[in-house]
Amino acid sequence: MNNTRLDMKRLSTMDAVQAARLLHRVRDETLAGRTPPIAPRAEIDASWRRMARLGLDPDRGTSSVLLRRDELEHRRRSTLLAEVMQTLSSGLAGIADASLQIMVVTDEHGRILWREGHPSVMRQANGICLEEGAAWAEHATGTNAVGTALATHRAVQVHSAEHYVQSLHNWTCAAAPVHDPRDQRLLGVLDVSGPASTFHPSMLALVGSVARLAEAELRERHRSTIERLRAVAAPILCRVGGRAVAVDVHGWTAAVTGLAPTDRITLPKALGAGRVWLPSLGMCTVEPLPGGWLLRVEEDTEPAGGESGAASRVVLDLTRPRRWTVAVSGAAGSWQQELSPRHAELLYLLALHPDGRTAADLAEDVFGDRTRTVTVRAEMSRVRRTLAGVLAHRPYRFREEIAVEVRRPEHPDDLLPHSTAPAVRAGIGV
Repeated sequence: MNNTRLDMKRLSTMDAVQAARLLHRVRDETLAGRTPPIAPRAEIDASWRRMARLGLDPDRGTSSVLLRRDELEHRRRSTLLAEVMQTLSSGLAGIADASLQIMVVTDEHGRILWREGHPSVMRQANGICLEEGAAWAEHATGTNAVGTALATHRAVQVHSAEHYVQSLHNWTCAAAPVHDPRDQRLLGVLDVSGPASTFHPSMLALVGSVARLAEAELRERHRSTIERLRAVAAPILCRVGGRAVAVDVHGWTAAVTGLAPTDRITLPKALGAGRVWLPSLGMCTVEPLPGGWLLRVEEDTEPAGGESGAASRVVLDLTRPRRWTVAVSGAAGSWQQELSPRHAELLYLLALHPDGRTAADLAEDVFGDRTRTVTVRAEMSRVRRTLAGVLAHRPYRFREEIAVEVRRPEHPDDLLPHSTAPAVRAGIGV
């Protein structure tokens, strides 16, 4: 057998016993530092290397300190996934039950919030701590579909000895991340797991489809919420003199007057009625609305980071595997914004190139295709609205007067692990 890479289609055509033996041999040879008869799949190989760097023992168990019942209930109430549990359950729980598997839903930290499925498999799952409240991020349980999907922000299937921890070799799992469709923030993971004998390569496509269906429902719920707020705000804005914007509690725009339309206004976490400085608007008077806020812009102020030079320092924090932030500070104060995966990539690339990048340059960096400038310009427009005055264009760049600091993870391979951007994966600037 030549040293090409494994793939799920090839694995599914093999006898189950033969496939299991091959996977065990590939894992054993790879972890021992020897050349296996066939290379592991790229996403599995990358995860194994992450586990080795963490010093995770492949012979350890999968025990976990479960969340207390009150903490579990708090996390369930706090996540947007609770709003689409009926969609997730109706899409997968019955199929999981019929195929002798279980459906699992986790939060963005890999903690299992819900599970449904075949009763006997649920009992077996208790033996590997695949139960409500357990931790299934990679650093806790090694390579597994939930943890690896969290680490990469991509759907993944992990079968038998592709699991890093030996006690999971009798299991198969397929998982897909679920993102907030408004800003692509990771909400959690949808997973189907069962005994290795239940493996089927089509399960990954099914799980991914249900995850996208849940995201579509969240998108429609958000649209309906914004429409209700717009109906309330429109007559108020008609009477407002000057510039004003109505936003929901998360800063998403419902209606504006006297301002250029923008998708979202960055709001401080503890916003209340009164006067507040907002980075994209300047000094504002905040008034409550049903389901949101009315922001009246005071005419004698300008946005932070504008030509006045109010923003002087930017810190791009990429040290964590799933949560990236940008912090801006200056004369008007400081604020921090969580970044979507794509915006984290773009800001990182701009930080590497202080002289700037054209839309074609960024298209090449991110997609390996210089013609995809329309997509790049749309994303950069969103970034620049969030970082008002911090970014310049023609070419895109951080303003010269602003000091930019990039905080990278300790190991280069942990830098934006979700990213497929050629410039990121090439390790530019590391």
